[in-house]
Amino acid sequence: MAADALSMRSMKLRSWQRCSKQIREQRTRLYIIWRCTVMLLCWHD
Repeated sequence: MAADALSMRSMKLRSWQRCSKQIREQRTRLYIIWRCTVMLLCWHD
């Protein structure tokens, strides 16, 4: 019984870690796109 709870907890932790990694990657992509957009809008010859 305790082993089942422990494995369930580790599965939830792993899925949360995978989810948080994906969120972090998406935030990084959005930040890069945002910075490029700002740079293009503010760029003067």
